[in-house]
Amino acid sequence: MKKFSLVEFSVDRPRLVVALAVIITLAFLTQFPKIRTDTNPKNMLPETSDVRVWNSEVEKTFGLYEDMIALGIKNEKGVLNRETLEKIDRITSEAVRLKGVASKDVTSFTTIDNVTVEGETLNVRPLMSVPPKTDEEVGALRKALFDNRMFINRIISKDEKTTAIFIPLEKGADGKEIADRLKEIVGKEKGDEKYYIAGDPVARDTFGAEMFKLMSIFAPIAGAVMLLVRYLMFRDFFLSVTLMMDAMISIVWSMGLLIALGFPVHIMSSMAPVFLMAIATDSVHIFNEFYFRYREKKDKRTAIVETMHAVGRPVRYTALATAAGFAVLLFMSIIPVRVFGGVVAFGTVALRLLSFSFIPAMFTFVKAEKMETASMSEDMETGRSSQILKALAGFGAHRPKVTVYAGLILLVIATIGLTKIKINNNMVEWFSKKSEVRIADRIMNESLGGTSLAYIVAISSEDDFIKTPEAMRHIEGLQRHLETLPVVGKTTSVADFVKRINRVLHNDDPAFDKVPDSKDEIGQFLFLFSMSAKPADLDNVVDYQFRKANIWVQLKTWDAQAMRDVIKAAEEYKAAHPIPMELRPAGTAYFNLVWNNEVLWDMVKGFVIALIAVFVILVFNFRSVKWAIIGYIPLLFTIILIFGVVGFIGKDFDMPISVLSCLSLGMAVDFAIHFIGRFKQRLAEQVPGESLSDALLWTTARPGKGIMRNALLFASAFSVMLFAPLTPYVTVGAFIASMMTLSALLTIIYLPALIVLFQKRLV
Repeated sequence: MKKFSLVEFSVDRPRLVVALAVIITLAFLTQFPKIRTDTNPKNMLPETSDVRVWNSEVEKTFGLYEDMIALGIKNEKGVLNRETLEKIDRITSEAVRLKGVASKDVTSFTTIDNVTVEGETLNVRPLMSVPPKTDEEVGALRKALFDNRMFINRIISKDEKTTAIFIPLEKGADGKEIADRLKEIVGKEKGDEKYYIAGDPVARDTFGAEMFKLMSIFAPIAGAVMLLVRYLMFRDFFLSVTLMMDAMISIVWSMGLLIALGFPVHIMSSMAPVFLMAIATDSVHIFNEFYFRYREKKDKRTAIVETMHAVGRPVRYTALATAAGFAVLLFMSIIPVRVFGGVVAFGTVALRLLSFSFIPAMFTFVKAEKMETASMSEDMETGRSSQILKALAGFGAHRPKVTVYAGLILLVIATIGLTKIKINNNMVEWFSKKSEVRIADRIMNESLGGTSLAYIVAISSEDDFIKTPEAMRHIEGLQRHLETLPVVGKTTSVADFVKRINRVLHNDDPAFDKVPDSKDEIGQFLFLFSMSAKPADLDNVVDYQFRKANIWVQLKTWDAQAMRDVIKAAEEYKAAHPIPMELRPAGTAYFNLVWNNEVLWDMVKGFVIALIAVFVILVFNFRSVKWAIIGYIPLLFTIILIFGVVGFIGKDFDMPISVLSCLSLGMAVDFAIHFIGRFKQRLAEQVPGESLSDALLWTTARPGKGIMRNALLFASAFSVMLFAPLTPYVTVGAFIASMMTLSALLTIIYLPALIVLFQKRLV
């Protein structure tokens, strides 16, 4: 009984195969209206994760909000003038009415409480109930601001040029939507003021919106470039479209399955189409070999079947290696990482299924005269590209020691670069330097305490311990220690309120700007304050049992390293000043650090496991450990060289780089599988009079042409991303173009050198 062949079935029943592909694609397309997006990095970790549970507990204990927007107002002539202050009043009034804004806790000149004394009575009331009408009133406001250190660098800069309105958001509010409404509000104001909108929800939600917008712009552009390059390669528009359809179908199937299973499209999974377009270019090897075969056989069916027989094994194992590289992510702890790995692995398998069915079926619809014309350029003896490839391979084959030693020198240099890599994430820096988000963040950080908010929670096991002078001075000392860090712009705690009350109750004497010596006195001060102030003023910094105190820490950067520095400094202070209180970090900046560590290290762990899995696949493919090692070397070299450059140029190992590492693994090994697989086939054919070097040159000129076409095809398409306004897309474009080019060159030049150098052990 004849063995079933999917290729022959597809060639004999092309209309049925194409119809089935279309029907399945339409079925997956029906899921797209159900698409949900989620751009919140917090959802990268499960709700049960320690950091999310702890942050939720801190927010509940101290009446805090998960997200906050900072609206900066800057006037080079100073913000303390009647016109600017009237604008601050109007803007605040409109901001508190926006849907999604936690209006009762908005902080600005008009809402922040100032602690003063009238007679012998403690008075707590808004700093600026109404805008000043005279210069004398402006002067009184200036004095009130700068006499209270709690205001300096929080709502007023030292040079008087910048103030801020802090706008907390209700749970589930869209940061970008509220930021856009704020732009409309400040856009109605005229004058010398400039406005800057910053904060984690602005960066996060703006990035999410821009990301999906760019996907809809750059994916079609990249596809069009790929289509053009394919046409220039094969001079057949129909087959060029066929190869594009291969990628599009797999993308629809993969994303349709993702949506059907109820998963939202997250930051990571949104990049799956880009990866599948990259992986789909492996089909160019089928096209490349087909035209060589058609030139030799002059029969369409024979050329198709022989092509798939020749490239079938390399195509299957490259798919297996790539799918395995992503499938290992299914075993990671972060759900969006698992989803991303599963989607790309499924798409890779779908691509290979289409390679053995849809593509052979589409070949049958191409007219013979077009094939004849296209195949005329596929001549290994006279073709210019084949001759160039032979020259490159000849250098490696004829000077193997020089080639290998040169590669080792580069490897040593790159390894030094690896030691310089910093694992860090900063979503604000995912925007271009000219973007509004990044400019606003920079201006606010330069002028005020900082847009990145963290907390250090001091915890005691005793009720009322926070009221003791010992605890208060410990908290104050920790604040001063943290403020010595360059990344910390401002700290605020219950100790600041106690010191302020102590001072104003003693005729504003600076000598009393300190923590009192008595627990009872501290308790009395806090009681008086709570009777007059807004509940949030005290609730934000201490719990009702006075067991926990919350120190607000404003950071001048969103770098994860900044939070590491804060935690380290807090630990150092606690070790030097022992006290029965625990110090625990919390807040958005702390979450970003944990997210940075867990997600990135999850990707690194998956990458290492994938490296092992790929080596095992190479052993099975080549049926030889020795050949697997030879095929593995270009993969390792490509990865080490690229990441060495990342280290030397100072590029952080962030989320985009960690995701791309999986793609680099899959794509870098594909070329070696094709080259060695076809080279071993050539040796098995035992062509009379052909030496080892001749077989290497044949492999370079024929399947090697497919390798270079693959590299050129994808590098040219994704280089368009170098012009994107978001740096992750620039990173993707530069990384993929470099990876494809380097991997192809290593395969063409370095593999022949290794094979010649170790031929006695290999052949």
